[in-house]
Amino acid sequence: MRRPFIAGNWKMNLSRDDSQSLATELAAELSAAPDCDIAVCPPFVYLETVRTALGESCIALGAQNMYPQPSGAFTGETSPTMLLDLGCQYVILGHSERRHILGETDDQIFGKVTSAIAAGLKPIVCVGETLEERQSDQTASVIQQQFEGSISGLDESQFEKVTIAYEPVWAIGTGEVATPDQAEAVHADLRTLIQTRYNTQLADSVRIQYGGSVKPGNVTELMAQPNIDGALVGGASLAADSFLGIVRGALDH
Repeated sequence: MRRPFIAGNWKMNLSRDDSQSLATELAAELSAAPDCDIAVCPPFVYLETVRTALGESCIALGAQNMYPQPSGAFTGETSPTMLLDLGCQYVILGHSERRHILGETDDQIFGKVTSAIAAGLKPIVCVGETLEERQSDQTASVIQQQFEGSISGLDESQFEKVTIAYEPVWAIGTGEVATPDQAEAVHADLRTLIQTRYNTQLADSVRIQYGGSVKPGNVTELMAQPNIDGALVGGASLAADSFLGIVRGALDH
């Protein structure tokens, strides 16, 4: 059975003091590890503050992006080795906001994924369709294209390090949520893609999170689906009560 994985993506939010307070509160409540993996992904500038506040809790630290080179003349970028130096275990790659706002391509995301794994980070790789693509019945083809372009070039030993996050673009920050059946259908398709490209054993072991307006009130029903293994949480991860509620809800399914 796959171990649930709840990760909070704080995006470009919170001050240093607010980040420290939130991490401290989460660490106090999650000092003993529940039966799931938990991570928070603050902005780059607060990674060290949050790492210190998390202390010896069970909460892992993640970053929201990275540049694929280990060092060099890349002004404004942050390397995987720098993230490791700050205590990161995870890194979010290919988020729709980077794909659609900042123009990242599947090839660029694949380069980051391979670089992250080589450095020792565990990537959370995002895929998802826009509302227009869903309404025109392109969801399956879009997900397959992003899967093939962003991660299917990995070998099996590399792929074992990956978590996939299905985030329908139309449900991110909108209050709209894919129904459990809609989300499960895409998760099942992703697992079939892994099985077809690799093998059944790998397909059965890789975790696939759902992301898109996840809240304490809907996480249990989502997590009850056979192929949904956790959540990549946006807005609801910015307050301890709601994020902890999602963790508890994930364990109740």
